[in-house]
Amino acid sequence: MYQRTTSPTEPASTAGRRRFTRKALLTASALGVVTALLAPVRAGAAPAPAAPTAATPLAANGQLSVCGRQLCNASGQAVALNGMSTHGTQWYAQCVTDGSLNALATDWRADVLRVSTYVQEGGYETDPAGFTARAQKFIDAAHARGMYAVIDWHMLTPGDPNANLARAKTFFTAMAKKYKDHPGVLYEIANEPSGVSWSAIKSYSEQIIPVIRAQDPDAVVLVGTRAWSSFGVSEGSNESEVVNNPVRASNIMYTFHFYAASHREAYLSALDRASDKLPVFVTEFGTQNYAGEGANDFAMSQRYLDLMKRKKISWTNWNYSDDHRSGAVFKTGTCNGSNWTGTGVLKEAGVWIRERIRQ
Repeated sequence: MYQRTTSPTEPASTAGRRRFTRKALLTASALGVVTALLAPVRAGAAPAPAAPTAATPLAANGQLSVCGRQLCNASGQAVALNGMSTHGTQWYAQCVTDGSLNALATDWRADVLRVSTYVQEGGYETDPAGFTARAQKFIDAAHARGMYAVIDWHMLTPGDPNANLARAKTFFTAMAKKYKDHPGVLYEIANEPSGVSWSAIKSYSEQIIPVIRAQDPDAVVLVGTRAWSSFGVSEGSNESEVVNNPVRASNIMYTFHFYAASHREAYLSALDRASDKLPVFVTEFGTQNYAGEGANDFAMSQRYLDLMKRKKISWTNWNYSDDHRSGAVFKTGTCNGSNWTGTGVLKEAGVWIRERIRQ
């Protein structure tokens, strides 16, 4: 999958159901007006919220949960969230601003922001408190605009999530303590495991999920799958290893990642089969090759999106930055300016994915 290893300069219980209801009521009353849709963004300024004209995704749907193979809202209706993932916040924090998030919420009409905290590569391990605070700042900003937030523990190298088990426990304890009473978070506990067995990933998951549940028993947890979250396809396996040996926890979904120019029929078929048997959330995909580079394959990408729309599979696209690669939606240098809206600031992939989110 996307080998993001170079720096940018290189080029439910009854009690649970009661709590869902309470959170939904709090969301509707407290967030319905305060986080209503923001006014369109003008170049050079981050505008104040306008008078409410419609409910935000968060206000409309409240606490999410897994019902069967679907992601469902507080009323038990199946929903599919569509949105964007940040790039690594150690490199591209300047792309996550009031102005850019106003644009994502209003111009793009996104439901969700995935906040990617890299563990290595100059990320969390270098400053745990600092990167925790940075992630919380971006999550809070997404919530203020009525979007959900995926808290992405972006482990990549080493590929065994158990190598960062102690760090993950510390990070997710802090996150779950802060957001235990907020309906707007989903916890992604292992971005792209690789070179490791499903049993090892399952063991890791069954140690981290209780850490989250001890603080936040209601939120949905997203579990990474083998071979860069491909259900094992990239290492010669398939979804059967998860189907036959699922994580022992409730209210969870399994993640799938794809890059359309590289991941063809075998991957598309795996996603189709897996989502017939398991709850799936596509937390990362691109229209380019697995490195997030090269030409866009919009035809193959649309096949994936059509499948996800038909099966109500939520997704976030990689990535909401101005990295020089074709997978970053903004033209290089955009994050140094103040204009975030419309298509003039976007690369080809950005124009395409913005339109799909708006639809």
